Amino acid sequence: MEVQFLHLGFGLLLLLSVQQHAAAVVIPSPQCQTHCGGIEIQYPFGIGDNCSSPGFNVSCLAQGSVYKPFIGNLELLNISLIHSTIRVLNHISTYCYNHSSGHMEGSSWTLNGSSSSYRFSDVHNKFTVIGCNTLAYISDINGTGYQSGCVSTCSDPSDLVDGFCSGMGCCQTAIPKGMGYYKVGFDSGFDTSQIWRFSRCSYAVLMEADKFNFSTTYINTTKFNDTSIGRAPVVIDWAIRKGRMSCEEAKLNKMGTYACLSRNSECVDSPNGPGYLCNCSKGYEGNPYLDDGCHDVDECNYSPCPSSGGICHNLKGSYRCSCRVGRKFNEQGHTCDPDTGLIIGVTVGSLVLVIFSSLGYMILQKRKLNQVKQEHFREHGGMILFERMRSEKGLAFTVFSEAELIQATNNYDKSRIIGKGGHGTVYKGIVKGNMPVAIKRCALIDERQKKEFGQEMLILSQINHKNIVKLVGCCLEVEVPMLVYEFIPKGTLFELIHGKNQALQISFSTLLRIAHEAAEGLNFLHSYASPPIIHGDVKTANILLDENYMAKVSDFGASILAPSDKEQYVTMVQGTCGYLDPEYMLTCQLTEKSDVFSFGVILLEVLTGQEPLKLDGPETERSLSSNFLSAMKENNLDAILPSHVKGQENNELIRGLAELAKQCLHMCGSNRPSMKEIADELGRLRKLSLHPWVQVDVEMETQSLLGGASTASFEMEGATSIGYPTQEGENLPMNPGSSYYAR
Repeated sequence: MEVQFLHLGFGLLLLLSVQQHAAAVVIPSPQCQTHCGGIEIQYPFGIGDNCSSPGFNVSCLAQGSVYKPFIGNLELLNISLIHSTIRVLNHISTYCYNHSSGHMEGSSWTLNGSSSSYRFSDVHNKFTVIGCNTLAYISDINGTGYQSGCVSTCSDPSDLVDGFCSGMGCCQTAIPKGMGYYKVGFDSGFDTSQIWRFSRCSYAVLMEADKFNFSTTYINTTKFNDTSIGRAPVVIDWAIRKGRMSCEEAKLNKMGTYACLSRNSECVDSPNGPGYLCNCSKGYEGNPYLDDGCHDVDECNYSPCPSSGGICHNLKGSYRCSCRVGRKFNEQGHTCDPDTGLIIGVTVGSLVLVIFSSLGYMILQKRKLNQVKQEHFREHGGMILFERMRSEKGLAFTVFSEAELIQATNNYDKSRIIGKGGHGTVYKGIVKGNMPVAIKRCALIDERQKKEFGQEMLILSQINHKNIVKLVGCCLEVEVPMLVYEFIPKGTLFELIHGKNQALQISFSTLLRIAHEAAEGLNFLHSYASPPIIHGDVKTANILLDENYMAKVSDFGASILAPSDKEQYVTMVQGTCGYLDPEYMLTCQLTEKSDVFSFGVILLEVLTGQEPLKLDGPETERSLSSNFLSAMKENNLDAILPSHVKGQENNELIRGLAELAKQCLHMCGSNRPSMKEIADELGRLRKLSLHPWVQVDVEMETQSLLGGASTASFEMEGATSIGYPTQEGENLPMNPGSSYYAR
């Protein structure tokens, strides 16, 4: 996999480093230029020296015969003080096939402003990719934090539809808050060399989503290669971020840098990144960053008082209504009536009516709320669940109320969050007195998913396998269902290999055991669940470890039920980059063999200790699976193995595990082994790891377990009833009564 970058200095976002010793508050001179190219330049922005607050300088430059405003080297489209945003023209990254040279040529833009007053708006912008065979990435600094990708494919231009951006010819993805920097890259595994006659180029840009309307002509155009044309509007949030101070800290600052100068202004903490904003107080309008910039709004210009005899009196920041002499407001305050006695009577009657109406309204709203909860309960399969529980005389499953889960998570306190993903947020909670659980608040689901949710929940609730996270219960009386799982305390296999638990220096035999247990869990889902379940997001981060470091397959947010009519289920491509089955990415058909491919990547992580995808690494080492397959093709497996594996592990074990991974990663899904064959082969390989004194006659073992069991491997399977001691390398704490020792 190859990703090409061309860096561009983003001048507007580096201005904060200028004038470090100058005061943050500048009083602009009346002679300062306030317009450029028809755009009003409002303070704290300004043109020229001493006309703007530090970090907000605007240049007015001649473009041919027309002057236009620029921030850094990006053209400024407008400034909003109310929303604290600016709109600028962002450059479009390109990746095109050169028919003359036979190579792909690209230019990608990097926008850097992580230390400035600006952050890219996560509300208004989306990362947009256009092309018929392209995979583009967007990531923050060095790819060490946020990173995401967007795949766009199409087999024929006639399949495209104007205005639709859903993965065919065009795709979009959201960005997180706080991004002041991003870079774009294209995956060289996706190119236009075969389709250049109707689609020579691919494009990617972070842009304002509301301003984008997909056109099928974008697929065959090359005009975006022109940097003067290839630009799109992007919305940038700005704030006063000097010293990264909040409102309260800025007010207490003794250096006189508080930016909300108007006496009728208010300070508000920035919703996107550190810092704060200034707004005019209620009843005032104008520029809160200027002394006396917020002036009173004359509400009487909008006739807010009763039209029948009402008189409006404008006040500072407000207004007051009165009636002419001899008249008083009626009970609603809409007219001025002369009959005082009638007004008193109506007022008393209205008060009683309001009280009873309020009580009636509260009762009605409570009933409506209960009806909504019942409707959600029905939609999510609650009645089906209760019928099944009644027919089976009690199912080991609990239906929680919304109130119970709110109490269990302390009203979903942020400190209780133990994980986030594309399918929801997971909280740690305590239910039934002292039982720890993991509560997953699922992301929004569509109507089709609601219909299938009850059946899928029933299946998961009945799955009782030692290597699959147990579904304890659920909550169905909310719009989006919540699932309650058993709490798994020891983190994930990803953390054990790559992350915070890497310091445990886990033995290779233990990693092999965990992989074997995960394979057993997936085999159960594929072979013994009815109907079978396809996981859809197999990765080391979704293999949890219990207190005995036993594997527990988790996170079924991307899972589907295998169709009863045997037809492949077509779905939008989702999953995790580095683990995605290439056949699934091309066909959008999720199968059991898609899980097999992802599990093959897990075997590579166990074998090499490397992460599946490293966008910031050397070009030849970015894709672990591609690097591994190349090494196997060149018969140079040692090139990617760590020293402790090459020096300490059984050669036959390493060769067997590598061959198994290779078969799992076959490009054609029908040529990959089943999860049962994988689990059986891992069981055989574990015996080589656990019992190095067992000698197998190589001549007798003519083919691996994946191609048909040999005599030698059959004899070893027959020996499992004897029971073997644990290898010394298994140095993790295990309970003597655990299922691991019982095997």
